[in-house]
Order: sequence, then C-alpha cells, then structure tokens
Amino acid sequence: MTALTNLLDLDPAQLVAYCGELGEKPFRAKQLQRWIHQFGAGSFEEMSDLAKSLREKLSTRAFIAAPAIISDHTSTDGTRKWLLDVGQGNAVEAVFIPEENRGTLCISTQAGCAVNCRFCSTGKQGFNRNLSVGEIIGQLWMAEFLLRKTKGIAPGPKGERQITNVVMMGMGEPLLNFEPTVTALRLMLDDNAYGLSRRRVTLSTSGVVPMIDKLSQECAVALAVSLHASNDTLRDSLIPLNKKYPLHELMAACKRYLDYAPRDFVTFEYCMLDGVNDTDQHARELVQLVKNVPCKLNLIPFNPFPESGLKRSATPRIKAFAQVLMDAGLVTTIRKTRGDDIDAACGQLAGEVQDRTRVQERMQKMAEYQTKFGKNFGKIVEITQ
Repeated sequence: MTALTNLLDLDPAQLVAYCGELGEKPFRAKQLQRWIHQFGAGSFEEMSDLAKSLREKLSTRAFIAAPAIISDHTSTDGTRKWLLDVGQGNAVEAVFIPEENRGTLCISTQAGCAVNCRFCSTGKQGFNRNLSVGEIIGQLWMAEFLLRKTKGIAPGPKGERQITNVVMMGMGEPLLNFEPTVTALRLMLDDNAYGLSRRRVTLSTSGVVPMIDKLSQECAVALAVSLHASNDTLRDSLIPLNKKYPLHELMAACKRYLDYAPRDFVTFEYCMLDGVNDTDQHARELVQLVKNVPCKLNLIPFNPFPESGLKRSATPRIKAFAQVLMDAGLVTTIRKTRGDDIDAACGQLAGEVQDRTRVQERMQKMAEYQTKFGKNFGKIVEITQ
C-alpha cells in the first residue's frame, strides 16, 4: 500500500509536483495551498472550488493534519501554550504571545535538543528526533486558525491575522534540522500561504556556523543568536557547541549573514545568570566581542528550573549590565518575562521527551563521581574524555 501524504509537509514547489503526479495542472496546487494555509481547511470536502474527481483522488492518497493537542493553557498575561503530540511518547510545545500591535508565535523544530545549554530545560531532557515539515508548519496552522476560532474571526485571507510574527525559539536547534526548517520557512513567506515578511520571521540559533551560511543562501530571515557569554571559556561551559564553533567563527558568520538578511542587524540573546555572566567586566568584554557586527542585544532574565543549579541575576544587576552596553552605543533591551506562570517563558519549554540519549542518567553519574572524587574530579573528566 502507498503511504498517505500529509499535505502540510509540502512546500509550494513540492505541491505543484504532487499535483502533477495526480495528473493535475499547477494552478490546482495554488488552490490547495490557499485552502490549507489561508482557510485552515482540514478536509478535502470543504474545498468547494476543486473538481469532485480531484477531491476523491486526494481523499484516498493524502490528508491534512497538525500534531494533536495534548493540553492548552493560557497565562494571566494572555500568553497561550500548547503541548503537542509528535508520536512515540514525545511532545513539543508552542507558545503564542499577544501584544497590542502584533501576535508572536514561538515554535519548536525538534523533540528535545542535542545542544544541551546549561540554562535551558529542553536540553536537560536529551534529544529524540527532528520534526517533520508538517509538524513544524503545523504549529502555525493549528495556532492561527484556533486563535481565529476562539475570537470568532472567519478564516481566509481577508480575516484578521492573529499571528503576525513567528520566532523559531522553541524546543530544539533549528539549524540542526535544516531542510524541514527551511521548507517550513518558505511556506511562512509564500503569498499563497501565510505571506509573512522575512523581517517578521526570526530564526534563533546557538551558533551552527556552516548552517548560518547555508541559511543565508537558501532562505535568509531575521537572525537571532543565543550568545550568553562574552568569552570562549565561559561560553564553552554554558553552550558545549562553542567548542566546535568558537566565538571568532560565530561573529564572522553573523557578519557574512547580514549581506543577505532582511534586517541590518543580528539580535544577540544574553541570558542573565547570577554570578556567572553578569558582571560589568563581562559587559565590557561583550562590547569588544560584537563591536564589528551590527547588532541589538536582548538581555533575558533567567527563568530558573531545578536541574540547572543557576539563579536569575537581580534586577539592579541586569540594569547596570545594560547601562554599560548602552553607554558603549549598543542598542540594548531587557526582555519582559511572559507566561512564566504556565512555564511558557524563555528557556522553560520542556514538553515530554523520551530521553533516548540518557542525558539524565549521565548527569547523575557525573554528580556521583564529583561527590566521590572531590577536587580530583576535573582530572578524571579529562582522562575519560
């Protein structure tokens, strides 16, 4: 038997090719795309301007389905978080952040994450798998039309759009799931789908240098980089990926990206960790690090979780840190925490991931070794590595 095709998995060119396989002309692909991504159609029966013969073909060969909703929570500040089933005991989270003049959806690209940043709860669960195109774009499809339904807004291109901005800042490292992520981006930007501006779609990366260059050539959207440290030694301890792509390589890649980006700056995200990366000296190092890269600094108050062993910098310390940056002429903002009462704030997305990398087990063993060997623990780690 031929497997059914989820049409959410297909970008515009792939949908044209699929229609060709069915013996249909290219304009049918545009009709299908509009029904799916502009009207939120979940069945072929409601696609009234498609020939009955085509609808019958599609009903036996294709389907339209986003990940199923496991839970749906709304914060006191209006932030809304969905837990979504992606199969095999795994779930991911998507978050909608409403503001006066825009609505931002934060979406996930992987079940779990292999980067394992110290301050991120997703990474503490390990990595299971990459999401498919349908599972990525399905988060936008689900959220847009569910939000419209909640407000009684009709689907279709004339209906008031609820999601004006998309940020790939949810669970996972987008650039380690490159092809599905880029295919989803193309759908977000396509005028027959969501028609979002490249300036309103932001991809956040921990610094996968070769893929930053590749993204610039294939689908350059706004770029945000999870920086979080002002020197390599500190960043190595916070973001293990830095050992492979150190800061001088990352800064060079960011500068190259700006030749193709829709914005004339890169956003550097900096999670404020008490006593770790938040001194005035760190701020001065940061000024020197980014001086040749047009950028904006976004300081993020850390959202604590038990496994991290880290604390949020005090508000006066964050403001003093920001002042050093602003005095040096850097555009600097302090992110307002949203949705923390439903664990929807930055760094809190955890979903439910079956940890096939056994990261929790390995962390427990490391803690046991540290207790057992005390001061000699570092030497033992060097030997075992």
